[in-house]
Amino acid sequence: MVTLPDLLLSRVQRHPDRIALKGLDTELSYQQMWQSIEELAERLQQMGVKRAGLCGDNTVAWILADLACLVAGVVCVPVPVFFSKSQTSHLVERAGLEYLLFSGETDGAESLGQGVWLQHLPASLAPAWMPNQTAKITFTSGSTGTPKGVCLSAGQMAATTQALRERIGDVALQQHLCILPLATLLENIAGVYLPLLMGATVTVVPLKTLGMTGSSGLNLSCLVAGLNRYQPHSIILVPELAMALVSAAEQRILCGAPFRFLAVGGGRVSPDLLARGRAVGLPFYEGYGLSECGSVVALNVPDAECEGTVGRPLSHVNVRVDGQRRILVRGNTHQGYLGDEPVDDDWLDTGDLGAIDEDGYLVVDGRAKNLLITSFGRNISPEWLESELVQALGAAQAVVFGDGEPQPRALLTIQDARPSGDLRPALLALNTRLPDYAQLQAVYIRSIPLAQSENHITANGRPVRHQIQMDLPLLIKNSHPLFLSPVGATSTSGDTKPGHETRGISDMNFFDRLQSETEEARAHVTNAPVVEAIREGRFSLEGYSWFLTQAYHHVKHTVPLMMACGGRLPEHLEFVRKALVEYIEEEYGHHEWILNDLEACGENKEEIRQSSPDTSIELMVAYLYDRIQRGNPAAFFGMVQVLEGTSIELATPLGEAIQKQLSLPDTAFSYLYSHGALDQEHFEFFRNLMNDIREPEDQQAIIEAARMVYRLYGDMLHSIPLAAGHEESRHEAA
Repeated sequence: MVTLPDLLLSRVQRHPDRIALKGLDTELSYQQMWQSIEELAERLQQMGVKRAGLCGDNTVAWILADLACLVAGVVCVPVPVFFSKSQTSHLVERAGLEYLLFSGETDGAESLGQGVWLQHLPASLAPAWMPNQTAKITFTSGSTGTPKGVCLSAGQMAATTQALRERIGDVALQQHLCILPLATLLENIAGVYLPLLMGATVTVVPLKTLGMTGSSGLNLSCLVAGLNRYQPHSIILVPELAMALVSAAEQRILCGAPFRFLAVGGGRVSPDLLARGRAVGLPFYEGYGLSECGSVVALNVPDAECEGTVGRPLSHVNVRVDGQRRILVRGNTHQGYLGDEPVDDDWLDTGDLGAIDEDGYLVVDGRAKNLLITSFGRNISPEWLESELVQALGAAQAVVFGDGEPQPRALLTIQDARPSGDLRPALLALNTRLPDYAQLQAVYIRSIPLAQSENHITANGRPVRHQIQMDLPLLIKNSHPLFLSPVGATSTSGDTKPGHETRGISDMNFFDRLQSETEEARAHVTNAPVVEAIREGRFSLEGYSWFLTQAYHHVKHTVPLMMACGGRLPEHLEFVRKALVEYIEEEYGHHEWILNDLEACGENKEEIRQSSPDTSIELMVAYLYDRIQRGNPAAFFGMVQVLEGTSIELATPLGEAIQKQLSLPDTAFSYLYSHGALDQEHFEFFRNLMNDIREPEDQQAIIEAARMVYRLYGDMLHSIPLAAGHEESRHEAA
């Protein structure tokens, strides 16, 4: 059987002087890489290493250590950088690791050369059972608190890599940039092994230099700067990163010219997102796989792709869908799970539901069970988090949701009249214990239990998840929101105030207060008749053009208001002035996007430019200028609270509904679509910024301004002309 080292050596012999690996300050040719691998493999064999964990950030040394393990016959167990301490301990004990390899200098470790360090572990319990052919054990992110180890053979990894090379061989890829952790099997195989077997250069740098922290932290401007600097032909993306790149490309801050193949997988991907990406020159190709099948099962490629599918299965596997629509795979499945006896079933049940069309393309519809997959591709069992919440908070009920979102959220029933502030210590402790991908973004506190009469729970008290998901907007509306921040999360929009680089729930006080004390005013926006009209398919082009016109008239004042605010801020808010500099740079010119959207709707841009706003918008803008000049300039951030928060909640879903109803082109939605994604990043930055504002008079000025802007902006939404018949149907219903 041909092994990966055999295939790699063949490539080394074909072009020894071509650059294989490139790091921050390291560059190795194929020949130099191979020599380094052999030297490390020899050291590992001399020391009698049989099983080793591989730790550390993305570096050239990590790749060398991984490949050296393959050559030396060492069972390699990548240790994800985003695992919690308890998960890492579980991994070490379960695999019975004798040694840890590090891709960088580490206390208590000895150097093996090539930037790789080795640490001997104290004797532990006997390792769990593993198949004889095991070459790598990849631990999943864990649908529960204890991840499972998937045992893969060298032959399986080689077969997957060869099948990928066969499928993607017609794409000229000479430069690949790793932006996912190397411990992620998908990046390990498709981002390292595959490019090397294609004779390409793999660029690998610490994730922080690309704006990536943990499993789901992202500084978009840093990532874009890295992509523009390294100019890769290919990268591998999870849905959240794909969304971020679309936003950056639509803002024209991402140079997409070098891209030839952007693989998207790890979770559900919206076809609309892929279409938007293609429209701005991003060559997205969706794929599908799982660790048990070597990470890739099917893949779309140029000249062999089908929208709405994950592509045809690769040549080394057979895929079928059974009578219950379960996706089954045979031919290149894993050796087994670490510690579990092997199962003789010929076909592997993936746990996913789908179909295969008449042309052989695979469609994946969703999970067979309740597993949540975040937009960063991390698996979360809602039952796991629900049990943690009930135990930690004494909640009567807990329902976790957030499939396809960056972080999970939860509905909680608390019946002992505790104020939300009293829940903070327990939530802080819980988020600290959880791995970062499972930390809660928000909880919504209810005092009235979910009821069987509403079909929200079963007779034995289990949540009816599909019904709860359908009723979620109403359930959230009738709850008290408590917004959290993943422990250790950092700002997604540049630097933070010195001394506040890392924030958890404990210093979310003012932001939570702002949310709570403007909740009643916020309802004037979310309850506007236009929201219901759009969702029910009763919206007109006239209404959309009117809304965009009003948006133009207030967005054109955003930068001038920021400049006016910055000029009048007192010295104790100097850090806010610095934040405004970044805001101005990102917001400049957005009013022109709106004019372009209006032109795509058939309107005359210049006529709109010369028109007058609705009275509500005129008053809103005038109020803000007045507060900045005659009152407290911090009042400006009351508008930020309203407009960016509203964008996150409404912009993307309502934009998609409007586009579908009115059959308008994507060019009519650059404002709504970009702000739905863009303002998520801004709002996280805003949240952290608000928690640094300590003076009571500044805080009160922001709260009062937010209430006023909610009222005036809501008046504008209430004034949007609706499709004929909507008012009559509303009166009839009354």
